[in-house]
Amino acid sequence: MKTKKLKMMSNKLFLMLLLVVGMATTAKAQTKSDAIVGEWLNEEKDTKFQIFKKDNKYFGKVIWGTGGEEKDVKNPDVKLRNRELTGLVILKNFVFDGDETWEDGTIYDPREGKTYSCKITQKGKNQIKVRGFVGISMFGRTEVWTRVN
Repeated sequence: MKTKKLKMMSNKLFLMLLLVVGMATTAKAQTKSDAIVGEWLNEEKDTKFQIFKKDNKYFGKVIWGTGGEEKDVKNPDVKLRNRELTGLVILKNFVFDGDETWEDGTIYDPREGKTYSCKITQKGKNQIKVRGFVGISMFGRTEVWTRVN
């Protein structure tokens, strides 16, 4: 009887341990995937972006400076050329790949009025590489953004 009771307690303890380990692993993965959340300055230090998470995807908007025009004057859609660049979401729909890259997103470049495929790679705790490209990643441009503390 005691052996049976001891075995049941042992099984319950084992299940609780598995649950705790699983929760800790999920929390660690969540933290790693959220590493890009925050405020960032572009290479020229003339524009600040806020990267945020919404529905398990990552987005980024202009929160200060525009590096040029204040309105979206180069937008191919004439109706959108009067919108303010400050507050504009230019990074859309990024998904964390489980390592140090967020991919399958797009970046809108208001200086050209064009949207490109994009991926973001963490380059240390306080820097990310933002690569916009057409077709494959080999044909594109990379900027290194710095975290605002």
